[in-house]
Amino acid sequence: MADITKVRNIGISAHIDSGKTTLSERILFYTGKIHKIEEVRGKSGVGAKMDSMDLEREKGITIQSAATYCAWKDYQINLIDTPGHVDFTVEVERALRVLDGAVLVLCAVAGVQSQSITVDRQMRRYSVPRVAFVNKIDRSGSNPDRVIGQLREKLNHNPVIITMPIGLEDKNEGIIDLLYMKAIYYDGDNGEFIREEEIPASLLEEAKTRRHTLIETVADFDDAIAEKFLGDEPVSAEELIPAIRRETISLKITPVFVGSAKKNKGVQRLLDGILDFLPCPTDIRNEGLDQNNQEAKIELKSDPSLPFVGLAFKLEDGRFGQLTYMRIYQGTVKKGDTIFNNVTDKKVKVPRLVRMHSDEMNEIDETSAGDIVAMFGVDCASGDTFTDGTMNVTMTSMFVPEPVIELAISPKDKAGQVNFSKALNRFTKEDPTLRVYRDEESGETIIKGMGELHLEIYIERIKREFNCEVIVGRPKVAFRETITQHADFNYTHKKQTGGSGQFARVAGYMEPLPSDAVENYEFVDDIVGGVIPREYIPGCDKGFKEQLQEGQLIGQPVVGVRVVLNDGQFHAVDSSELAFKVASMTAIREFYSKAKPIILEPIMKLEVNGPEEFQGVMIGQVNQRRGVIVGTATDSGYVVVEAEVPLSEMFGYSTDIRSVTQGKGEFTMEFLRYAPVPKLVQDDMVKDYQQKRAEGKK
Repeated sequence: MADITKVRNIGISAHIDSGKTTLSERILFYTGKIHKIEEVRGKSGVGAKMDSMDLEREKGITIQSAATYCAWKDYQINLIDTPGHVDFTVEVERALRVLDGAVLVLCAVAGVQSQSITVDRQMRRYSVPRVAFVNKIDRSGSNPDRVIGQLREKLNHNPVIITMPIGLEDKNEGIIDLLYMKAIYYDGDNGEFIREEEIPASLLEEAKTRRHTLIETVADFDDAIAEKFLGDEPVSAEELIPAIRRETISLKITPVFVGSAKKNKGVQRLLDGILDFLPCPTDIRNEGLDQNNQEAKIELKSDPSLPFVGLAFKLEDGRFGQLTYMRIYQGTVKKGDTIFNNVTDKKVKVPRLVRMHSDEMNEIDETSAGDIVAMFGVDCASGDTFTDGTMNVTMTSMFVPEPVIELAISPKDKAGQVNFSKALNRFTKEDPTLRVYRDEESGETIIKGMGELHLEIYIERIKREFNCEVIVGRPKVAFRETITQHADFNYTHKKQTGGSGQFARVAGYMEPLPSDAVENYEFVDDIVGGVIPREYIPGCDKGFKEQLQEGQLIGQPVVGVRVVLNDGQFHAVDSSELAFKVASMTAIREFYSKAKPIILEPIMKLEVNGPEEFQGVMIGQVNQRRGVIVGTATDSGYVVVEAEVPLSEMFGYSTDIRSVTQGKGEFTMEFLRYAPVPKLVQDDMVKDYQQKRAEGKK
């Protein structure tokens, strides 16, 4: 393994269509990993290297995060290209969970968009230092300064401009490096020949002003530079780089580079910036939870000589069985070693170790701390921690958002049933945001996911990869129920059959949880004086929890409930844990309506953009769908409408927006929160549900 300080584990994240995959393609070309550049929607039909799935090439989007590695100036870069579409957000979550640094790509025309905000929030969740790359400066309407302003205002970053453009739109010739005060031009068919010149006279003053601002920003964090700045002394690039690096890693500043990946300008300078400013594995503090003492945390050091600890962060079913992507946090692992899964307590032998280059595999014999590799034949779930058996530690798992949309699906013919089950088993193991359950009333198989596209892709994959045609029902929204007021309950369960009977009395109250509560259910045991023996309390908890899985209004899970048990009664012979569980379930059922239940629906954050002339119809469409306009902004002939809209009203929206904007309108949508359904809508939904139940019982 190379010197660990010369390793960079980075991800490329951004809003959809900002040019992530195009940028990854250029990075692979300049680092010599590929010898020909392919475009995402290229005429050759080959598609970009990092979009290895046929569906990705057809749709021109990234669906799965793809891993690769390359070398630049004797540094090793492990690179993960992540999807921009909100439906595949878990791919970004799991990549950021294991990466040390990231490149936030922003479009020089569109700037900070809704998905850029989501990605930035994910980076903050895992404290990932980042550099920003303002891409597409060659496009009409590009304005990097506006984007940098949005970076400051919308995302609360402290941007430090490292490079500025030489001309914009079709007049862009290259970039100016403000650290070294040089103009950089990219010659050759693919921009592979770098030419450094003096800064053009017309831009010299602007470059000096920008460099002055750069030093001023860094001086706020570094005393030595502050002293020189105040004394008007020159500050060299060699002095600035370590200071910028230090503050980037501590998340105080964000270095900004500009360029055009498609026109091959500025990418090599960004690569230098990744080496200069993003952390190596030893710069990042990683902690695990001590399983022998749940309160304690163990610091994991990126040291190959310490006991092995790794985290399986992504699973894929490859041609040779399960492929497990793993980040090595500590120690070394070799082919043939036995490693322990600390979550399941099983030991596994490592039959094969590979380094991934998109869908190609390169065999390796060993790997050590700070690396990202893949293993074959290691069966586990996403998020499992592996060790060499000497450490009882687990890594904190990643955040998994709740699915908001569901579909009933079934195989077209009986013969496809086996493949259908195989596909669903594999996909749910790979993707924690895809859930499958069986609806007991209708007997249908229901899949739940993050959006229409998310489920559409999996249905297509069942057809292609498992050769199984499926019948798909109408998409349904994942509604929830909740209670709005305090309600007391007091219920006695008595059953007398031959021999010993069943007896249990439970009393207490249920109330809504505060809106900022993290959990959806809370059980409070307020029993005193042993009116219910200790051993029966877990049965009560189970009963409450189980009954709240299905509300009385429309049969959806009940969320945001606190159940307090403060009284009861037991019988020395007839009471049992089961009797108390049944009493608890019935108590919720009987007294649920007293708590004034309501239905909640998922509200989506919608961002629509299109030419200004269509502003009226775009807003009209949102209003028709029970949407609330939050804000509108116009910029160079384009309007962006931000709104909050119920998901149940958004089916078929993509066709509608295209038809009223002559195909020029685009939108992105992501889950925002659950909110109460209007009273009239609720009444209709309850009526429909009761009718279906009545029909089902006939």
